[in-house]
Amino acid sequence: MFSENDKSYQMSKEEYDEIKERMKVELSVLQQQVIAAKIPVVILFEGFSASGKGSAISSLILNFDPRGYAVYSMREPVGRELRKPWVTRFVERCPAAGRISVFDRSWYSGLTWTREGIIDKEDWHADLEELRLFETRLADDGCVIIKFFLYISKKEQKRRLKELRKNEETAWRVTKADMKKLKDYDKYLKYYKSVIEITDCPHARWVVVNSEDRRYRRATVMQTVAEELRTALEKRAAAQPMQEAVGIPYVSKKHKLLHSPRIEEYNLNREITREEYDIKLKDLTGKLQKMHNSIYLRKIPVVIVFEGNDAAGKGGSIRRLTRALDPRGYEVIPISAPTREELARHYLWRFHMRLPVTGHFAIFDRSWYGRVLVERVEKLTPPQRILQAYNELNGFEYVLHNWGAIIVKFWMAIDKDEQLNRFKARESTPEKSWKLTEEDWRNRDKWEVYEDAINDMLRYTNTEFAPWTVVESNSKLFARIKVLETVVDALEKRLG
Repeated sequence: MFSENDKSYQMSKEEYDEIKERMKVELSVLQQQVIAAKIPVVILFEGFSASGKGSAISSLILNFDPRGYAVYSMREPVGRELRKPWVTRFVERCPAAGRISVFDRSWYSGLTWTREGIIDKEDWHADLEELRLFETRLADDGCVIIKFFLYISKKEQKRRLKELRKNEETAWRVTKADMKKLKDYDKYLKYYKSVIEITDCPHARWVVVNSEDRRYRRATVMQTVAEELRTALEKRAAAQPMQEAVGIPYVSKKHKLLHSPRIEEYNLNREITREEYDIKLKDLTGKLQKMHNSIYLRKIPVVIVFEGNDAAGKGGSIRRLTRALDPRGYEVIPISAPTREELARHYLWRFHMRLPVTGHFAIFDRSWYGRVLVERVEKLTPPQRILQAYNELNGFEYVLHNWGAIIVKFWMAIDKDEQLNRFKARESTPEKSWKLTEEDWRNRDKWEVYEDAINDMLRYTNTEFAPWTVVESNSKLFARIKVLETVVDALEKRLG
């Protein structure tokens, strides 16, 4: 795999020219079939400096229609990228259905930038597990992932870097970091081997390419991509419709779950007096105003999720919460049915796009939990994907937790009778009637089915790092105060 001076990794011009002409036709046809089948494709290149990543990419994409792919040259994050979860900028560039994203360096290079060659084993393995989950999410959603590592020996790397530095037109391409990594070649080789071993999975295999010979390198990349695309198309053609899923969801043991009572076990009629409400509202609002400044100065991101029964009071609670916040430091994000562009991508893509920068609040009025609620109940998503989603949602929130975000999740709960009262009140109040839709009545007819989905959501996504708070909401006053108290407690815990 990492062999040197092996003639089997060399290729004659005649052999290469024959492969090149054949790939020109085959890759072009395969791309059109991928577009028709709506298969997203990720092709990433990692490897030693001067190993020929740019040359390999150029020879590959010449065979594709340029309207169907994008090439991303990834370097160290800058500006707003530094104020988002480190994986978000890669998620942004992941392909829509039928498109190809080619990465010149990828999320794996992100590890070396943050570690600078110094590896804390516990953190490092946690990062690699995060990457495995990220790639699993893409693959489960139908994405083809092809990972190349271009290998050259230390002697060859030294020769190539020397040649680049001698030429005025290419000298800029050799950085101090490149020379440092050449000096520490053996350490980085050991590091790369470990990364490849840990993250080589059936759905995202590594292909190590001996890149001493440019013709061999280019031919191997083109042939591998063609083979992977053919295999993906054959699997898609042979796929059977998903049957009703059986069993329980898989949830990683790394995401420790907390006990979660069932919704029917809560007393939803908890109340406070108007006098108590007014006193607590003033006190909590004042605390929240002060803490918002500290959150901004300490650059802590805050993600607050509101889910709940229709008419449970999400809007009223959000209004009381935002009154205490500087409007320049938060955004309320209402989530509705995905757009055409969003449907063409992994379902978590649109939520990555709406995450706050550090020091700001993102308040989601409904969220990524639609995957295991409305999509499950309305059968909008195959059952097997629903079972996979609980672990995906935990993984997404684990990324936010590792980024340093405070995560607060609310389930606003009312009983069926209280919901009916509120629906009737909305119907008879002109300024509120727009809130009530036919879909609300239709959802009410599926109350018991939704309740099963809610209980599963609470059971499988109530993690230590992103716990659920069930808000007993038959009393609007009680619910609003509990929301404010929970947010204040979460901020106080972080701020000390």
